[in-house]
Amino acid sequence: MPLRTLFRILILSVVFLTIGFYVSINEKNDSNILIKEDHSLEMKQSLPQGPNNQTVNKTSLEKPKEGLALLIGQDVTVLEKELGTPERIDESMYGYQWYIYNQNYNRYLQVGVENNQVVTIFAIGETLDISPFEIGQPVEEIFNTQFFDTNFNLEVNGNSYRFELNDTDLNIRPLVKIGDIYVQLYIDKFTGNLSSVRFMSAETLIKQRPYELVYSGDLINADEPNEDAWKLIEKGMAQQIFDITNVLRVKNKIKPLIWDEMTAEAAYGHSKDMAENNDFSHTSKKYGDLTNRLKTAEVAYLAAGENIAANYTDGPAVVVGWLNSKGHRETLLNKDYTHLGVGVYQKYYTQNFIQKTEQ
Repeated sequence: MPLRTLFRILILSVVFLTIGFYVSINEKNDSNILIKEDHSLEMKQSLPQGPNNQTVNKTSLEKPKEGLALLIGQDVTVLEKELGTPERIDESMYGYQWYIYNQNYNRYLQVGVENNQVVTIFAIGETLDISPFEIGQPVEEIFNTQFFDTNFNLEVNGNSYRFELNDTDLNIRPLVKIGDIYVQLYIDKFTGNLSSVRFMSAETLIKQRPYELVYSGDLINADEPNEDAWKLIEKGMAQQIFDITNVLRVKNKIKPLIWDEMTAEAAYGHSKDMAENNDFSHTSKKYGDLTNRLKTAEVAYLAAGENIAANYTDGPAVVVGWLNSKGHRETLLNKDYTHLGVGVYQKYYTQNFIQKTEQ
């Protein structure tokens, strides 16, 4: 057998041996997430190890000496000492509870607590300290002062993970590592400024999988919620979407919306209908369009609008997604609307906006 032919056979053998198992999740109005199990990661040179058996990425920044990032890894008693008692505590689908601090739109944040330890923070309030970044910071300044990589390698408990960011990720939701903390930056593409951030531990990043992931070993997963748990999670996400929507409206000098329960019930019905029928649309085959659905729910209004989404990570992620979509953004920031109802069914999301009739 010629040497060239033998070499080709060997190359093809290696390729087939490294093909893994793929699972794809469609995220409406956003990019797809691809998870690939790849044992070839085991053959790569190990990167330096940091605390808790986590890989130290050569492009990571030093952990800041101040700001909210310092709360990651801290005990919940430290959190409450620094920030006080939360307005409420919501369940999440990732094993942690969200401590919601929404007393002030300019200081709105959500802190994820798992096993009495802070594992993630979502911050959008304008006056929050998110060092080394700032809410409202121009994207040019961020990219001129920070290095952003497209690949992140992690080693957690003997398992190997690599997140791969595409061009869209890099432009509107890049990832950066500061110390042993991962930071997802949400860029408002219409203003070119930083709209919000999410701090995460390595384990939380792997659970949420906001980017394409290649891994070898065991994939870290949260337990699948049962029916009762889903109801609590859905209720919490609906409230978070409502809160964050009002944070954005106030930030844009627009009057905040009032919660409307009847409209929320109509929104929930549409989210459930989309999920059960695998039909992502503003018009239900069974219940019709928004006008028909609000009429059935006996909601009186002068004007109405709707935003829908599916398969986003959670409430904060879906609002940020809407903010970066022209039509959805216009609905979020419409000055005429006075009330809002939000309905979440698992990973299907509906916002119904209305302008109330004059009393």
